[in-house]
Amino acid sequence: MNTQATSAFDLTGRLAPKADPALIADDERHFAAITHNLERTITDLRARLDAQRRAAGGNVRETVERDMEIHRLSSRLRTLSRFGLDLCLGRFVREGDPAPVYIGRLGLRDAQGERLIIDWRSPAAEPFFAATHADPMGLVSRRRYRWHLGRVGDYWDEMFTEEGFEGHAALDEQSAFIASLGANRSDRMRDVLGTIQADQNAIIRAGASGALVVDGGPGTGKTVVALHRTAHLLYSDSRLGHRRGGVLFIGPHQPYLAYVADVLPGLGEEGVQTRTVRDLVPEGAAAGVEKDTEVARLKESARLVEAIEPAVRFYERPPTEAMTVSTPWFDLRLSAADWTEAFGAVDPGTPHNEARERILEEIVAILDDQHDEEDVTTEMLHAWLLRDVELIGALYRAWPLLEPTDLVGDLWSVPAYLRMCAPWLEAEEIRALQRAEPHAWTVSDLPFLDAARRRLGDPQASRRRRRYEAQAATERERVSLVIDDLLAADDGEGLVTMLRHPDLRGNLVDEAGLPGAGTDPLAGPFAHIVVDEAQELTDAEWWMLVQRCPSRSFTIVGDRAQARHGFTESWRERLERVGFDRVEMASLSINYRTPAQVMAEAEPVIRGVLPDANVPTSIREGVPVTHGATLESASIVDAWLAENDEGIACVIGAPDFPARPRVRSLTPTLVKGLEFDLVVLVDPERFGEGIEGAVDRYVAMTRATSRLVILTSP
Repeated sequence: MNTQATSAFDLTGRLAPKADPALIADDERHFAAITHNLERTITDLRARLDAQRRAAGGNVRETVERDMEIHRLSSRLRTLSRFGLDLCLGRFVREGDPAPVYIGRLGLRDAQGERLIIDWRSPAAEPFFAATHADPMGLVSRRRYRWHLGRVGDYWDEMFTEEGFEGHAALDEQSAFIASLGANRSDRMRDVLGTIQADQNAIIRAGASGALVVDGGPGTGKTVVALHRTAHLLYSDSRLGHRRGGVLFIGPHQPYLAYVADVLPGLGEEGVQTRTVRDLVPEGAAAGVEKDTEVARLKESARLVEAIEPAVRFYERPPTEAMTVSTPWFDLRLSAADWTEAFGAVDPGTPHNEARERILEEIVAILDDQHDEEDVTTEMLHAWLLRDVELIGALYRAWPLLEPTDLVGDLWSVPAYLRMCAPWLEAEEIRALQRAEPHAWTVSDLPFLDAARRRLGDPQASRRRRRYEAQAATERERVSLVIDDLLAADDGEGLVTMLRHPDLRGNLVDEAGLPGAGTDPLAGPFAHIVVDEAQELTDAEWWMLVQRCPSRSFTIVGDRAQARHGFTESWRERLERVGFDRVEMASLSINYRTPAQVMAEAEPVIRGVLPDANVPTSIREGVPVTHGATLESASIVDAWLAENDEGIACVIGAPDFPARPRVRSLTPTLVKGLEFDLVVLVDPERFGEGIEGAVDRYVAMTRATSRLVILTSP
């Protein structure tokens, strides 16, 4: 049989012995069954999707359920169509059962309901990732595939018992993993499902209660663990589904988000919100960096964010004087006590701008209680009071609509206001926080703008709600008239008998199509939040995230040694200070990415400022780090491009170096979370002194997966 022409395997040259039918015949048969049933499943999914799209809308609940089913079917269809046969990651054989169990990105059954592939996230698949020679978890053998252009370009076998050795071609337990680490990089991160290691798997499958901190140095796989954990949690924990709030994934910067954009969809999850902290606030896109280090330090405090509450309460003081409200029938008296009672009717947690309507309703009820004239109905009085200019004006002055930008801007431009809201600040600190342009937003302002927006709510919410209610009433009236016309034309044959059902008039109104409340999808609440490069977050930024996840269910990924501004306390101390009550720790200590030669050069850089830094142990060998002059940067990159048809290079520290295809030019702060085949580091000593400079150099050096070149000026 000509395996190269007909099989799913593409094994040539030195790999040709692995194409022996005795080694791959079982896989060939199984792959043929997968191919057949994959085509059948895709055809079935398309038919079901078309049927759902053609289905009648029904009531609001039915419409939502239909939309959710369309989303689910579409997501599965995209994943199956995208990968084809390479859905399959590998297989294992259990003791006492010679039939291989195949593991894949998604589960797949044949027409009789028999499993062809087990979803990698299911408990049954765990031995494929977690089995070790110390704990084989009942496995005899494990095989991992490497796919290339839809065919298996290589595979590796691992044996856990003596009976598994017979008839297997590759016995190196690390070969699949090490080979994958040496593969060329691209501008998008790839998932590592086929080579997840046991220490990473334990973190991926850990529960979602409380905060799980994944601490690890460069190259330990923190980011891929966080992404794979996100996909696993959405699959295994029904509490985290999109109907329950879903998952928010926070990364350090936009290049990072672009780099990891394909991973979650490739794992079958497309509904995760991936954002930076900047993205959570409308002003974040244009916000600059706070240049005054003392001001930046002050604004890092979560306590200062608490100043937003008294800043808002300042505008929620009931009038201290009574007023007379005149009507066409009689005068009514609204005392200071009545004002206080009405203001006190607002439920705790109601946003300021959305509470004014509730206060007005309470005032009208209080005034209504003062009369007993039978000729004046409640409806008549209410209609008059709701149009009374003096009454409405008094309320609007006592409880004005506020914009979050104006509130925060006033804190930074009115010293007396800031002093009232944050009385613990020293006089010189208040002066430092004042600025000439109150709306010249910086990244340090974002937590305050976010807190103000959450506390104030939408100034237009009441207007939108009234418009929504009016349009819903109009639509109900229109539907009712249509039904009445149909009933009037009924010929007695019973064709429209169903229209007489009392619930039908309401159910036929498509409220989903009416203007809604315009809620912010990034405001939460989320069921779970994942934070990568978490060591950089300030206490104030943590406050932003905690408010979006009341359950405090977090995956927190970072490295204290990579904190640009230092991280002297423990993770537990920092997180408990910002509101976490359940914190579990997990550690990754093996560097799978960075060659040992690069780490040998990088380790002294970070230990010089952080002697106790968690520097991971590299398991890969590479080439020696080379040094040269800055004038060589272009020739080094050109030579590398000529020698390598694939892969990505990055020049770090030379802002004027032109980016081009397969060549990036980034600052040290924008390379966190990224990796490149070649890193050219230009004048690293100019990155700065102290912890910040050392961390930037350490991070930049450890981005290299193959070669590091350090260039300095003469």
